[in-house]
Amino acid sequence: MVKELVCVACPIGCMMSVEMNRKKEVVSVTGNTCKRGEQYAKDECTNPVRMLTTTIKVNGGSLPVVPVKTSVPIPKGKMFECMAEINNQVVDAPIKTGEVLICNICDTGADIVATNEV
Repeated sequence: MVKELVCVACPIGCMMSVEMNRKKEVVSVTGNTCKRGEQYAKDECTNPVRMLTTTIKVNGGSLPVVPVKTSVPIPKGKMFECMAEINNQVVDAPIKTGEVLICNICDTGADIVATNEV
């Protein structure tokens, strides 16, 4: 099986082909112009991760929500589970930039961190 993808490891945006075997292991990567692209392709095909950015509801703040993000990328397959957990949260103002609002969300190892003050 061959997967086609555009690399986002650097600004070049190489069009890459990733050949995988029946066990879903990477056999070869072609089209990349740097080593970062090769590693990105392997990771994207075997264990894709993403940063999650969203908002959390706020009680008593100057704004109704605070923007947040994960402290580290989380498995792509855990996104909906993490969003469900975040959507069930309401935090009390004041909130400072960088404040951890949820620790180790859904056992991903990532914290949910405020990216603005409210």
